[in-house]
Amino acid sequence: MQYKKAPITITEQIEKLQARGLEIANPEKAAHYLSNISYYRLRAYTYPFQDNEAENHPFKKKISFEEIIHLYVFDRQLRLLIFNAIEKIEVSFRTQIIYQYALVHGSHWHLKPELYNNPVYFAEHIASLEKEIDRSNETFIKHYKNKYTKPTSPPSWMSLEVSSMGLLSKLFKNLKKDATKTSVATYYGLKDVDVLCNWMFCFSILRNTCAHHGRVWNRRLPEITIPRKTLYPYVENKTFYTNKTYAILCNIMYILNNISPNHNFKANLVALMSNCPLAQEKEMGFPKNWKQEQFWK
Repeated sequence: MQYKKAPITITEQIEKLQARGLEIANPEKAAHYLSNISYYRLRAYTYPFQDNEAENHPFKKKISFEEIIHLYVFDRQLRLLIFNAIEKIEVSFRTQIIYQYALVHGSHWHLKPELYNNPVYFAEHIASLEKEIDRSNETFIKHYKNKYTKPTSPPSWMSLEVSSMGLLSKLFKNLKKDATKTSVATYYGLKDVDVLCNWMFCFSILRNTCAHHGRVWNRRLPEITIPRKTLYPYVENKTFYTNKTYAILCNIMYILNNISPNHNFKANLVALMSNCPLAQEKEMGFPKNWKQEQFWK
């Protein structure tokens, strides 16, 4: 099928939304929003409330443009809160992995194939890392290349400092299970290193979503592992969807409790959720009475 939809003016966008059943009390104000938030971007926030199987996507219940904007703003605030939290976690992951492996296996441990399970993945990951090093404008990378000739690649504390979180998570997952890898997981209060590998991957996906201003509140994420036992307090009620927002928020909180005990993530999240629009807590995976958990108090 050939795509034949023509672009429409903002006035026509408003008329289309009204025809589909969205209440717009102030078209002039709506036009201002649509001039700065594209119609197609806002569609991600109207979609759950429309019958998307019907030809004209009518709204299934009474809902206003202001409520959609409230949801959009809520999602933006949630995204910023998560992004700030994952930044702290990413820096910590990077620090501990580099530190613990360097002490045991030397400055260039990340280049030692014997430490890894899959040699093909190892080669791919190191090739990607070299590209990231070559693209880097960091002074410490330039200094190393100007001063040293062997090894040609900078030490782990320089090289992995410029790697993406996604690449770091792949590299860590491919490392063989040994005392060092277990020690990194233990540092974060996890008894199973596979759980940490899963969390790193899921955090990296969510981090990228936040970095590119993607929708967060009702996004279906990769399945995140819920640990059976942890070294520190965790949520007691574990009967929730592992691919919804609440699950990954629990795990973000767990890591922050260990690396940044005085963080304000919990207080900010509880405050934000108290103003969650359009009763979307369930859609986000929040169980009933979640605030009664000691973990969230």
